[in-house]
Amino acid sequence: MGKKIPLPMMILAILGFCYMLLPIVIVVLAGLTAGEFLTFPPKGLSFRWVIAFLQSEKYLSSFFFSFKLALMTMVISTILGTAVALFLSRAQFVGRGAMRAFFLSPVVLPGVVIGFALYAFFISTGMGISRTIWGLSIGHILYSTPYVIGTVGAALASYNVSLEEAARSLGASPLRAFRKVTLPNIAQGIQAGSIFAFIVSFGQFEVSLFLSAPNSEPLPIAMYNSLRYKFDPSAAAAGIFAITLVIASVLLTNRLVNIRRLLEKQ
Repeated sequence: MGKKIPLPMMILAILGFCYMLLPIVIVVLAGLTAGEFLTFPPKGLSFRWVIAFLQSEKYLSSFFFSFKLALMTMVISTILGTAVALFLSRAQFVGRGAMRAFFLSPVVLPGVVIGFALYAFFISTGMGISRTIWGLSIGHILYSTPYVIGTVGAALASYNVSLEEAARSLGASPLRAFRKVTLPNIAQGIQAGSIFAFIVSFGQFEVSLFLSAPNSEPLPIAMYNSLRYKFDPSAAAAGIFAITLVIASVLLTNRLVNIRRLLEKQ
């Protein structure tokens, strides 16, 4: 039997959990308000602003744009992150730790620093993609790939590479040995990393603020711009759909992957 958790620690954990959930509760209730303005506590409950979101061409186009951008980011980040994690786990050279830190640095650096740095780089080099879908995609991929590297690296930490070597000694080609032996063993890490990349990209604000184009706004930027000019609850209603999508992604990740086991390998 496991050790019994002390009551003070349990109370502290519950309070911390409630504190983290409080912003989500506020957004949901603010989006369901019956009032004319974004206030909390809400003045009654109504679905009027949810319906307004569903009827808003601006919000819906931004929502689906963010969804498509997050899907593209997820695919590319998964491929790049898995390749980098495999390289870092198998290559033996001086400075491997520094290279790993370099690849994971976007997670440590503030998003506003990365967004501004990319914007300045695109402008100074004359690439012409500073406020285009291509520049925005590069920023999202750069910010999301480290999450794939981390989860796939955690899966590779417990993988015995001798299994792949045994398959090759039995006549399998390197590609077939990887596809039949290695890939199934690290599949959970890849799945977790890809969904994390999707979530991070969909909710990314700081990088998008510097790199998004006026006619291609992700949902967080559309919500921000809306609140600059009018303080109605439609932005909170948009947040409800964003929160729902993230929760669904987390539940899917938990369904497909043993997150606790992956975290214990870090």
